[in-house]
Amino acid sequence: GFWDFKGDLASKDTAYTSLALGAHTDTTYFSDPAGLQLFHLLSHTNGSGGESLLVDGFAAAEQLQTEDPAAYNVLSKVRVPTHASGNEGISIRPALPMPILNRYPGSGALFQVRWNNDDRATMDQWASEADLEAWYDAARTWAQILRRQEMEYWEQLRPGRPLIFDNWRVLHGRSAYTGDRRMCGGYVNHDDFMSRYRSTTTKRSDLLNAL
Repeated sequence: GFWDFKGDLASKDTAYTSLALGAHTDTTYFSDPAGLQLFHLLSHTNGSGGESLLVDGFAAAEQLQTEDPAAYNVLSKVRVPTHASGNEGISIRPALPMPILNRYPGSGALFQVRWNNDDRATMDQWASEADLEAWYDAARTWAQILRRQEMEYWEQLRPGRPLIFDNWRVLHGRSAYTGDRRMCGGYVNHDDFMSRYRSTTTKRSDLLNAL
């Protein structure tokens, strides 16, 4: 899908403000979050700020696993309920809550990061108080790693130069801004993107033989 917005709260979402946004992934409230994401700054007048933030979620997860394996394990197992319910007549929730860090069952390799505090629903179903404390401790350590200077890449967008990134891997955010700012962008389903990638990098016969 494609969208076009200003910081006017036309949609009840923090993206539709001029506030600073910490590193996060989009559409955690979908069963299948957006794969590729595009940002294009159309105009920014009578103000300043709004630098874009990017964080490599896989690198951050690797750092977490190195520094605190127990926290990495918790964030890979505990399912986190999410939702989008800010607008009248809308309450989107995934078919199943999913962990922050999603790994392949066999190899254990990380394939998806789902992290957005603004979309997180109430977490009130715990087997024990210890489990509750373990998750919040792990989430706190994860958030601290994401905010480290060496993890952050900042770039000022400008008209005519879109930014495209993998929403399953790269977290994004922005600094606060002033003035009138108009953005557009879009999402591409992850499976559609990977299908096109395979089709343009691998012979058709090899693709079919690998099935």
